Amino acid sequence: MLDSLQKIQIEKPVDKIIKQIKNLISNGEIKPGDKLPPERVLAEHLGVGRSQVREAIQKLEFYGILRTYPQSGTFVSGIGIVALEELISDIVNLEDHDFHSLIETRVLLEKEAAFLAATRRTPDDIVSLKNAIQAYDAKINQGLTAVEEDLLFHIKIAEASKNNVLKSLMMIITPDILKNYVQLKACKPDSFNKAMAEHHIILQHIINMEPKLAAEAMQLHLLGVVEFSKQLKKEQ
Repeated sequence: MLDSLQKIQIEKPVDKIIKQIKNLISNGEIKPGDKLPPERVLAEHLGVGRSQVREAIQKLEFYGILRTYPQSGTFVSGIGIVALEELISDIVNLEDHDFHSLIETRVLLEKEAAFLAATRRTPDDIVSLKNAIQAYDAKINQGLTAVEEDLLFHIKIAEASKNNVLKSLMMIITPDILKNYVQLKACKPDSFNKAMAEHHIILQHIINMEPKLAAEAMQLHLLGVVEFSKQLKKEQ
């Protein structure tokens, strides 16, 4: 009798903002190539916070719907209205990123980042990586958790790769990963000491310019969280 009932989908503010932007495009108020109003103006008209508008814009930027240029503003991509409407509809209907998918993506990106970093790193990159490791080690030696310091070290590796797209992708998924790490308690207390030793191994391979070994060490480093995400997926 209840088979025909469907789960109620609660719409997020960000998705509502995206739909409003879609309506502006559909109504012809904003055309492909046009400049979007500033975040402050959009937030005031929509009655939401600027952070929510910013999140919606970043989501549309990620999928190529919008383009932001420094000192110029945010513009609608110069593709046809029909294509824009379809793309935006697809974005709104996308499911939230599950933790396992995030980790799979992270492994792919981080292995390549480590490989490239070991090929392209500069003396300044080595200094930045050493500083990041020291910040992580200091937290662990005080008996504190160091999730943010851990992710910072990995971001520094992405910077050393000299691939801005790779770094941007890392920056996009990092907030979701950080949120899930905290909520799911993915990092156990004993894992931080193990990670500390692995960080130093990865760094040494980058310093020695050993790309293959750096990538292999990164994959081994992430093995624990990969297994955790697989187990979590089975239980869901």
